[in-house]
Amino acid sequence: MNKAKIAWITDSTASLNPEFIKKHDIHVIPLHVVINDKFYKETIDITEKEFYERMKEEEGTFQTSQTAISDFVDLYTELKRDYDFGIAIHASSKLTGTYQSSVMAAEMAGFKLYAIDSQTGSFPLSVLIENAIDLIEHGVEPSEVVNKIQSLREHTRLYLVPSNLDQLHKSGRASGSQKLLASLFNIKPILSIEDGGAAVIKDKVRTEKKAFTWLINQLAADMQTKQIRKAAIVHANDPQKAAILEKLIQDTFPNLKTEKLMLITVAGVHTGVGTMGLSWVGE
Repeated sequence: MNKAKIAWITDSTASLNPEFIKKHDIHVIPLHVVINDKFYKETIDITEKEFYERMKEEEGTFQTSQTAISDFVDLYTELKRDYDFGIAIHASSKLTGTYQSSVMAAEMAGFKLYAIDSQTGSFPLSVLIENAIDLIEHGVEPSEVVNKIQSLREHTRLYLVPSNLDQLHKSGRASGSQKLLASLFNIKPILSIEDGGAAVIKDKVRTEKKAFTWLINQLAADMQTKQIRKAAIVHANDPQKAAILEKLIQDTFPNLKTEKLMLITVAGVHTGVGTMGLSWVGE
């Protein structure tokens, strides 16, 4: 019996290594950012660094836009010729309509698809994809892979600390009074991706130092009950600050692997330049 040929699909919110994408022939659908009414495909037309530099220097509006369903239909029509079915793992359906578009497009194209709503994005999404590929390579059936990844997503953590509330205010996620109070009292809101993939304000602290301590305490608590192989420091074009947080983590957990990643632009649209975050996946 011939081995099934499987197509892997995700979107540009997954912080995957380009070499990993190439090795496993992963089809990455780009999301869009809109700068002063001009559309850019994330990671193709504009890099994260370029995006954050423009956000810092330019006046105007910075927004996101959903990928056209026709892009998915075109992809699945093409994949149908060469693959038996696909496995798609996408960013949280509560933050973007990408997952829904992917599922609908597969039906329209008549392409068999096992679709998973990761209920997250960035580093945790990449870990879910890596785990799914590993499971398939070890002979696990696709339907069981879906079940296992849906269980694993419950152990993903992604926390973000915006440097200020300017972008959250512009995108309607924070009121004018909240922005003013945060500025006056140097309050740092801590956002968490949870509750099935929604962005919620998990806590508020007074200083960046306290925010870093809060993040490390959350990591320490999870390490008490879970095996955590790596923690990712995500930042919106502030490598110096990211290095400080990484050093704090390495000093606290010397045996824990760490890496620094640029925050995906579709998240940065809402949280702004200088956002810092920490992410991991427990097992």
